[in-house]
Amino acid sequence: MDLKPLITLLAIVNPLAIVPFFIHYTQGFSSDQRRRTIRTAALASFCVIAACALLGLQILEFFNISLQSFQVGGGMLLLISAMNMLNAQPAEAKPHTHEFEEGAEKAAAGSSIAVVPLTIPLLTGPASMSTVVIYADRAQTFWQHAALVGYGVVIALATALCFSLADPIARVLGKTGINVMTRLMGLILAALAVEVMADGLGKLFPILGTR
Repeated sequence: MDLKPLITLLAIVNPLAIVPFFIHYTQGFSSDQRRRTIRTAALASFCVIAACALLGLQILEFFNISLQSFQVGGGMLLLISAMNMLNAQPAEAKPHTHEFEEGAEKAAAGSSIAVVPLTIPLLTGPASMSTVVIYADRAQTFWQHAALVGYGVVIALATALCFSLADPIARVLGKTGINVMTRLMGLILAALAVEVMADGLGKLFPILGTR
């Protein structure tokens, strides 16, 4: 079984890096509200990954986008995400928007913040979606597609575990520990991004593959 898609997804989603945002958004929540938020975020992250694995290629075909072009574009997104992580920010962070502030406002108003912004874009944004679609194209059998959906279950469980243990994790690792782990994941993701882009460019421009 090829675990590279799972490793890539874990590096991008990196629920540990989202723990501080989860704590911030759920301040003042009751235990029941927190549990409901955790369940919803985990389920939503699975649904996003499963939908991309099962329908992503059909969506590309509908818009007449070649997978090679998508690989290059997706690789660039992964590289941008990796740069964010090397700066100790979440992979899907957009520092020039107000998504984090809007999430805090929703939490303060008592609205559910499990889907937006926790799941989209913080956990499963464009980079993770494009990654799943790229690996879905490489899946040749039913079981390989099923494995991709299964990886979505693993991501959901990792998300639920990290959010459930948010307070102990924050105390043990601290901000410095979370930043170090985020940077390590970013380094791995940068290497994977270059590999995805190189594969796409090699297919778009076969001359690049000649020696």
